[in-house]
Amino acid sequence: MTQESLHTVADWQAAYAAGASPYTLLTALLDRLDPADPAWIHRCTPEQLIAQLAALPPRSPLAPLWGVPLAVKDNIDVAGMPTTAACPAFANMPDHSATCVQRLQAAGAIVVGKTNLDQFATGLVGTRSPYGEVPNTFEPSYVSGGSSSGSASVVARGLVPLALGTDTAGSGRVPAGFNHLVGLKPTPGSVPMRGVLPACRTLDVVSVFALTVADAALAFSLFEGAEADEPRFHVAAPRPPWLGGTRAALRLGVPLAPGCDEALGWPTAFGAAQARVHELGAELVPLDFELLFEVAKLLYEGPWVAERLSVVDTLLAADPEAFDRTVAKVIARGHGQDAVAAFRGRYELETLRAELQSLWQQVDALLVPTAPTCPTRAAVAAEPVLRNSELGRYTNFVNLLGWSALALPCQLPDDKSPLPFGITLIAPGGADAALVDFGLRWEAAGPALLGARLRSANPSDRRVQALPRAEPTLLLAVVGAHLQGLPLHGQLKERAARLQARTQTAPRYRLHALPGTVPPKPGLARVPEGEAGHAIEVEVYELPMASVGSLLALIPPPLGLGNLELADGRWVKGFICEGAALLGAPDISNHGGWRAFLAAS
Repeated sequence: MTQESLHTVADWQAAYAAGASPYTLLTALLDRLDPADPAWIHRCTPEQLIAQLAALPPRSPLAPLWGVPLAVKDNIDVAGMPTTAACPAFANMPDHSATCVQRLQAAGAIVVGKTNLDQFATGLVGTRSPYGEVPNTFEPSYVSGGSSSGSASVVARGLVPLALGTDTAGSGRVPAGFNHLVGLKPTPGSVPMRGVLPACRTLDVVSVFALTVADAALAFSLFEGAEADEPRFHVAAPRPPWLGGTRAALRLGVPLAPGCDEALGWPTAFGAAQARVHELGAELVPLDFELLFEVAKLLYEGPWVAERLSVVDTLLAADPEAFDRTVAKVIARGHGQDAVAAFRGRYELETLRAELQSLWQQVDALLVPTAPTCPTRAAVAAEPVLRNSELGRYTNFVNLLGWSALALPCQLPDDKSPLPFGITLIAPGGADAALVDFGLRWEAAGPALLGARLRSANPSDRRVQALPRAEPTLLLAVVGAHLQGLPLHGQLKERAARLQARTQTAPRYRLHALPGTVPPKPGLARVPEGEAGHAIEVEVYELPMASVGSLLALIPPPLGLGNLELADGRWVKGFICEGAALLGAPDISNHGGWRAFLAAS
């Protein structure tokens, strides 16, 4: 396997498992990096590579990124490499890496360079940098998307399997959509931000670009979790590791008027995306997004622009020529804000947030185009603010509300469009694991070409190695009235349980019909060692741990929850019955399960 053929984390892991040398592979990679490539601001030197290799942890399951190259957006500190934020006058040499970088390096990752960005992470186009415009990886006359332009570009072209970006208004999602990538934008407050130059400190998150959902999830799981002494402006408890719960089908809200660019063929592409999620079992719910758009306006028309100014006000006053002209114009709007405007903006946001709470009673997540259009670089040069603002239609409101999002590749260019089309799933804060779960299903059901037509995906690329944190869950086997379609199944649905398997117990049980129970219920009991038993039909559900207590309170005697052995040898919690209640209760074990007994009766 040559270095040029290594694209995903699984590729690099396989190469090292076959005996390849990190020094050999990574030196070959650095030799491939074109000094004129505008995606890079700083490329790792041979001395920096040797220093990182010397600090590599032992190769083990605790270091799943051992020797895997990583690119880092140049507003995130890497010790010994300059941080410029795409502004040479701002450049500084950090002594310590950002916490997110440290955690990935502790897992074996090797930083091979710092990537270009819209200056001070202000923009969604990828053209606002003195280090050059980063072109779209499919059609260079179009923008790459920003601000994390370089990070998306180097992953899409297969130079590295993982890159870090940041996301305030969509910078970790829009470039993913424009370059056929996965862009994982975590819940604000769920990742460490120490060592990251803020754009809006109260909103920013570190994001991940990858070719597959599995790779993005692995990287995120390795740096997830804010530091204990770090200020957090959003706090959301982890949710169950799946979307949906109390409804029969997953419900995804879609915009009534998506506004996709006809010239790019994206209305058809978004229609195809909706058909695909419908085939995955989701119900689509058209929604009016007007309240969300009102939230989005606050980001650049409200006081949050003053938060951007607070980061660079000294430099802007002393050396305005150091700034990209459009970036300076956007940030300077902060001078028009004051404390009164800040409080009014906060009140407006909280009012809108309260009005939007009912949204999650209607749907489980939102399905939107990652961006409704993609402009050419010439169009951005002609109207830089207008063309940029069009791209944040479905991204600007997300971090203001503290929500999570996952950008997914959808459709490759065809004869109707020169560009790929991407969709984004948006969910409440804490739903990162649930979005990954859906993303894995989406990925398995769709086109398999990776990035900018690198190659087809294979099963090893999509092997899940780690997942984001989620609310703890419990596996529960049900045997009687809680089976799907039976009278008490609603108790599971009310607690957001999801079916994991239809299977049988180990052949060591007997099932009895309990007399006088309403609704009718069976009793399950394990037989003594040496006594003949049966394998009994069960359904195994995954239940949020926080819901177990309320379910337990509903279980009447003589039933209870205990330990149950499945046919595959696993032990799970399940419904069992007191032995005294089985005396005189008809033994119905020969039916193989409660459902079969009811049918026979």
